[in-house]
Amino acid sequence: MNLTELSAPAPGALPVRALADHLRLGSGFADDGSQDSLLDAYLQAAMAAIEARTGRVILEREFEWEAGRWASADCQPLPVGPVRSVNAVALVSQDGIETTLEATSYTLRIDAQRPAVVTKGVFPQSSSLGSVRIRFTAGYGADWDHVPSDLAQAVILLAGYFYENRNEMQGKGGILPFGVLSLIERYRQVRISGGAL
Repeated sequence: MNLTELSAPAPGALPVRALADHLRLGSGFADDGSQDSLLDAYLQAAMAAIEARTGRVILEREFEWEAGRWASADCQPLPVGPVRSVNAVALVSQDGIETTLEATSYTLRIDAQRPAVVTKGVFPQSSSLGSVRIRFTAGYGADWDHVPSDLAQAVILLAGYFYENRNEMQGKGGILPFGVLSLIERYRQVRISGGAL
């Protein structure tokens, strides 16, 4: 099972100025923007870390999910959310031949914890099925104003932590600061199937 990000957040979508204000980079002197590319990199890293921990896509992007088989005959859960649209569903044979399903044959089940593609019957099977490929758009929105305030604050706090500790990051073991963990706690996915989809 592979999840591939097909697009990036829109340019300027990350809150670079809010992070600069959080770090007080303009206090006592003019902020010339010379740190903006560095701040952007830390925001991207913080966003990726929080998305990995929560399974929530913060800024809207397109993804491709490829699985070896259907999870069930009539429902295929998606690995991240919130999912805004399903753009294509296809069967891929072992020979690499792709057969796209009619968009009228399935629908998106919007769910905060486990969005899914649901068929209006039974998903077609093939003896030569190599994989199932689903393209979808996920994220709270294209700009930062659509991100829930607690997730937005968690990203800024974590990016600030990365910035302030950039010379001391070795040996931390990947542990997020307590304040960040508190903010993202309600978004954690609970897996009762041992991680299986």
